[in-house]
Amino acid sequence: MVTKQEQLYEGKAKKINGTNDPGLYWVEYKDDATAFNNLKKGTIAGKGYYNNQISALLFSYLKEQSIPNHFVKLLGDREMLVQALEIIPLEVIVRNIAAGSLSKRLGIPEGTTLKKTVLEFCYKSDELGDPMINEDHIAALELATPQEIALIKEQAYQISEKLSARYLEANLILVDFKLEFGRYQGQVLLGDEISPDTCRLWDKDTRKKLDKDRFRQDLGQVEEAYAEVLARLRGGN
Repeated sequence: MVTKQEQLYEGKAKKINGTNDPGLYWVEYKDDATAFNNLKKGTIAGKGYYNNQISALLFSYLKEQSIPNHFVKLLGDREMLVQALEIIPLEVIVRNIAAGSLSKRLGIPEGTTLKKTVLEFCYKSDELGDPMINEDHIAALELATPQEIALIKEQAYQISEKLSARYLEANLILVDFKLEFGRYQGQVLLGDEISPDTCRLWDKDTRKKLDKDRFRQDLGQVEEAYAEVLARLRGGN
């Protein structure tokens, strides 16, 4: 039986605890919300529950689609058991439709469907504000090997295709999303979470935003949006 041990790390959205099995971590999702590199802070009631449940559902779906990831099992409303990854300090941003910083940087109107799915890399560093970097930077900083980056890129495109299809079944458009990967016993696996915190999701018919942008942009009904995403993925809508 796996038992919860000492806390190893607490981030903006999750707490990570060790277990009596060195190959497993115990993850607890929090209601805390941050945006704009931690400049905006708040609380979204129930966020920890919704993100835990949505992540478990989508990680399970990706495993069924032959995309390996760190998810092992749900432990409760806000907790899950995952494989103990050595996180690669990169955020992989996958963009299908122009929104957010991409629209601002390149002057592409929000909502424009991109001719090609765009991948971006950011260096995971709170102190530096998670700056965007390229594959040469990654090699120079020895953050990942060329073989690991090739695998990450291949999986990112596959994940985009699979998640887009799964969200579309729930009448949702996957605009863009963030992924993180880690190493486990010589294998690179998808980690972190897949939730309205890490995905921009719009209603297919109305383009209503059903993600963390409701918190970022003070649109209101944030908890309701997260609850709606979970209900739709479960087949409730």
